[in-house]
Amino acid sequence: MALSIRPNAEPFLSAAEIAHWRDVPASIIGDELNRTSVMDGGMQPLGEGRSFAGLALTVDCMAGDNSALHYALSSLAPGQVIVADGHRHIDTALWGSIMHTCAKARGAAAVVIDGAMRDRAEVVASGLPAYVRGVCPRGPHKHWGGSINGPIQCGGVPIAPGDLIVGDADGVAVVRPDQIAGLLERCRRRVEREKSILAEVAIGKTTVEVLGLPPPERIGT
Repeated sequence: MALSIRPNAEPFLSAAEIAHWRDVPASIIGDELNRTSVMDGGMQPLGEGRSFAGLALTVDCMAGDNSALHYALSSLAPGQVIVADGHRHIDTALWGSIMHTCAKARGAAAVVIDGAMRDRAEVVASGLPAYVRGVCPRGPHKHWGGSINGPIQCGGVPIAPGDLIVGDADGVAVVRPDQIAGLLERCRRRVEREKSILAEVAIGKTTVEVLGLPPPERIGT
């Protein structure tokens, strides 16, 4: 498969607008989008899962080959998130400390790979957020190709170049341009509602009371 490289997508949010999303939990985004648009539980942060937000630079890798990721680093614009489909192959690392150091130097906001990484300790110590399906010391090939800035999936979520990617200790959420209108405000309102729920639970109320759930005999009917 030849290597296909498309231009980066035109940003649909400014850097200042993206910055507002760094404090929005991925879970809240998923709740506001009807429990969709969040990557599956196999996609886990290396380390503590630092919060981040940025627009996607998408990469489709051949299983076990990271040549497309090397060329993606050349296309990376500051603030972008490298999001790669490694086809859930976790027996060969597509990413390691050398590439992570390069990504950080070029201003990446995070790296998210549906596949494997290696050099866990160095990647975590770098401070640049990394999310991955597995860790494996076996290195990759570099001659089978792939694509950059095309449609992919990552963690079970379809992703287009330039989609908004938001991550934290829980995982990663994806927001398409057509979903963005009013979403930040709705997420902030949900955060405030959850704070009020926690306050009521802290003074002794049950979650059944606070959430207004029906009598148990009505559940499932």
